[in-house]
Amino acid sequence: MATSKVTVHPSAQAAAPVRAAELALVERCRRGDLGAFEELYRQHSGRLFSLAVRMLGNPADAEDMLQEIFLAAHRKLESFRGEAALGTWLYRLGMNQILDHVRSRAARTGQLTDGLDDATLLADAGGHRLADRAIDRIDLERALAELPEGCRAAFVLHDVEGLEHKEVSEVLGIAEGTSKSQVHKARLRLRGLLRKVR
Repeated sequence: MATSKVTVHPSAQAAAPVRAAELALVERCRRGDLGAFEELYRQHSGRLFSLAVRMLGNPADAEDMLQEIFLAAHRKLESFRGEAALGTWLYRLGMNQILDHVRSRAARTGQLTDGLDDATLLADAGGHRLADRAIDRIDLERALAELPEGCRAAFVLHDVEGLEHKEVSEVLGIAEGTSKSQVHKARLRLRGLLRKVR
């Protein structure tokens, strides 16, 4: 009697132990194990802090935001089901916290974000890729701060943090095509902003 073998993709095999370890860590956190929560913090705080700095443009605000993100994570760990990677779940949670903060700050100061479909921005579509030019980091951080929040979020996650568009769409809760569009518009806008400072 012949038996058929089921082949499992190597990346799926490698992901299974990681996913099991994540679920075990989350379960320890849920039981109130402070060491487990410290481990969770150590594993993910660096990337979340980097994200917060880029989104908020200020290390002090990013520090405060990081604390808020992990407080929210502690409160919401019960809702983590392991359907996405723990890092993706935390990114989504962190991005939502950051975007809420940005929106409330904009509302408090009465600022409105401008659209990116401006003809001058679209006319700037030519030229070299952003990554092909040497860019002063300070100028880039200032230019990032001027992007509307949706474009800034997609750009930071994709071009700076290295997430694929599918992951960006999961983190931000948007369609993959929207992620691509937002990143494209952000690149155009950044080119225009960076040319102004040169």
